[in-house]
Amino acid sequence: MPGHEAVGVITGKGDHVPKLEVGQTVGLGWYSGSCMACSRCLAGDHNHCTSVEQTIIGRHGAFATHVRCHWVWATPIPQNIDHRSAGPLFCGGITVFNPIIQHDIGPLARVGVIGIGGLGHLALQFLRHWGCEVYAFTSTDSKREEAIRLGAHQVINSRHDNELSKIRGALDLILVTVNVPLNWAAYFDCLAPKGVLHFVGIVPEPVSVMPFTLIAGQKSVSGTPLGSPSNTRRMIEFCARHQIAPVIETFPMSRANEALEHLEAGKARYRIVLENDLR
Repeated sequence: MPGHEAVGVITGKGDHVPKLEVGQTVGLGWYSGSCMACSRCLAGDHNHCTSVEQTIIGRHGAFATHVRCHWVWATPIPQNIDHRSAGPLFCGGITVFNPIIQHDIGPLARVGVIGIGGLGHLALQFLRHWGCEVYAFTSTDSKREEAIRLGAHQVINSRHDNELSKIRGALDLILVTVNVPLNWAAYFDCLAPKGVLHFVGIVPEPVSVMPFTLIAGQKSVSGTPLGSPSNTRRMIEFCARHQIAPVIETFPMSRANEALEHLEAGKARYRIVLENDLR
């Protein structure tokens, strides 16, 4: 979805905006505002606010020369993070970072990532630096070396049942970043007791699982929508500390249609950043 991640310089602010200054570089993701008064916002779960405002839906978002947002959703970017490549962290990044926090994943956990793409390549980096033992699932061996370079300790070819059987009952969390239906029963078998199959990819079909599969090992299925402003700031600080960055390609905004064709052809590695040359 183009235009839902933005990085820019603050050009103006309201009289009651604290801790942000004109001229400061900030990032903005899918959400740009929330009511700040409901029980969810007051609990720090602003991303679950029922009146949450979206950056790109109903307006031009990051395709515009200026974007308005509530100051809480504007995240300052540390100086040691490349501002040009920071944009994908504000959706792709927080989407895969948030489950680590939500499921209280510790440094001794074994975590699998299904899909090495725009989301998965960031998940591998986060989990490796978090201290986890990281397993990458891919349907092609061509991404094996890159998955290891990004942080995977082991790469499992999901098309080979014998490889999946070797890690039966081993993983505390499996993060699903793809949007295609798979043999979910095989992945449930890879979960350890109390393990979680967690979705951030929009799989187009129902995930079928027998209740006894969940009951026997106290396993569960879950999903999360992006993350709160607080967790987004934690993610940015983590990226700055460990020099984590998305793999990007850049196009000028004036060639946005060409960038979309490049994406639709499956050639993007792994996120496309549009640099605004229309101002």
